Amino acid sequence: MFKRRYKKPILHKVRDFIWPASGWNRAGKYLHFRLARIPGTSYAVAAGFACGSAVSFTPFIGLHFILAALLAWIIRANILTSAMGTAVGNPWSFPFIWTGTYQTGQFILGREPREESIVELISSTIGEIRIGQFINDFWQTADLLKPFLELVFLPMLIGGILIGIMAWFATYIPLYKMISKYKKERIIRRLKKSEKRLMTVEKMLDDSKKTNEE
Repeated sequence: MFKRRYKKPILHKVRDFIWPASGWNRAGKYLHFRLARIPGTSYAVAAGFACGSAVSFTPFIGLHFILAALLAWIIRANILTSAMGTAVGNPWSFPFIWTGTYQTGQFILGREPREESIVELISSTIGEIRIGQFINDFWQTADLLKPFLELVFLPMLIGGILIGIMAWFATYIPLYKMISKYKKERIIRRLKKSEKRLMTVEKMLDDSKKTNEE
């Protein structure tokens, strides 16, 4: 009943994902209310979203949904909100995430960050490797990937795990408070409505009783 009469073209969906038509502020408020209304405890909803947020800082592009769901399942959080949390990693944030995780990992490993951008590093270390090479000569291709795994992937993984842990708490704490507050206020509103209805019924019964007595 409430679905769109005409579906959005794919390009419009992609555009809205990159830059919401309603603006980021309104999109953030909508996300907050949507999270708060999802069935489940405040912990499960907030922790699930935090799992998706944390996993977004790992270099496992393409596996974020699966990893977030697995992590949410382990800590008994909401799997649906874990998928929503992966939206933290998006075309606007990935350049900053990759740069931050790489530099953090290099620092932990005691290495000097290289002057090239993270995109240049990935391009230079992977080179001209094609998917077809994995099929034709897997082991030779694996050897070619060693510089990428050592120089780029490893520091991004180490930095991503550390920043991801911090991101989990930075996301969970405020979300838990907001969702708990919303659920409490919602219960209070429902109780007030129930009280008003009860008072109305009692008044009707009293009026009916007086009328019968007369």
